[in-house]
Amino acid sequence: MLKNPQTQNYPAELSIEHLAPVSAKNRVSKFMQSLQDEITNGLKTLDGVGQFQEDSWKRPEGGGGKSRVMREGALFEQAGVNFSEVWGSHLPPSILTQRPEATGEGFYATGISMVIHPHNPYVPTVHLNYRYFEAGSVWWFGGGADLTPYYPFAEDAIHFHKTFKHACDKHHPYYYPVFKRWCDEYFYLRHRQETRGIGGLFFDYQDGRQLPLYRGPHLEGEAAKYSNQLEILEPRTWEQMFAFIKDCGGSFLPAYTPIVENRCKSEYGDQQRNFQLYRRGRYVEFNLVYDRGTIFGLQTNGRTESILMSLPPLVRWEYCYQPEPNTHEAKLYETFLKPQDWVNW
Repeated sequence: MLKNPQTQNYPAELSIEHLAPVSAKNRVSKFMQSLQDEITNGLKTLDGVGQFQEDSWKRPEGGGGKSRVMREGALFEQAGVNFSEVWGSHLPPSILTQRPEATGEGFYATGISMVIHPHNPYVPTVHLNYRYFEAGSVWWFGGGADLTPYYPFAEDAIHFHKTFKHACDKHHPYYYPVFKRWCDEYFYLRHRQETRGIGGLFFDYQDGRQLPLYRGPHLEGEAAKYSNQLEILEPRTWEQMFAFIKDCGGSFLPAYTPIVENRCKSEYGDQQRNFQLYRRGRYVEFNLVYDRGTIFGLQTNGRTESILMSLPPLVRWEYCYQPEPNTHEAKLYETFLKPQDWVNW
């Protein structure tokens, strides 16, 4: 029997198994730092030349982080992998609009954020972010990963999505179809009426008990419609949600490394490079206009250099650009910048 989770609510009282353990902050912080190590070591090996520069920083209101940035590597023009751990007396408005029950509570937040901009236009840009929040007795996980190709290949999109679907399916078959749709919806430039890339996963406010699975603002979108058709999930514990996040984080290198290895030797010229720089402009537009991580970081007085390391080192805009018909550039717009069912492609 299908039910509409929008109408379901758990009691205000939390059972013991759905409270975050006392060790939660320390355990998640250690995981995020180990994931930063795993990803930077993997990228350094993949690049073969570039090295990461690490900058540690402190936040006056509480907390800090470690930013690692590679510039001008053999494969990666710029790659940033950041860890942060911050706390304060109250959450910013960008969070409280979705979690008003946390109003007036002190908060703790930790996470990892990564963006890679390759030299070669045939190698896609990629983004990853996973985060954990506590505010009083309220806790939740969020994050995801998405791929932004410039000269796309269907087999790369299929591989990327199948890798993350496998991670999701280990925990619940509802996760991938909801979080994939949520990703298509989130990484969408409304002023351009196009997606940023071929998507992946995106989710937020996942605390194992709040329903529906989709907790975004677009209640008429495809993610919400799909989520609202599902049977009600059994409540999931903090431990179960943490295990899910760990599997998602560990899926990044298997999802991205084969794509880089397959495309990094593709020959390109000025036309391909100029198109890559033009499309990077969309990345800038999204991050400065819509990205909630950027907004949260700036609203909580995070380190500006670390927050904006996601922006590409070189970019260009062109007035009223239109790709030539029947070209690789046109194929990007016609097929890959529209949501697709990649695992069944």
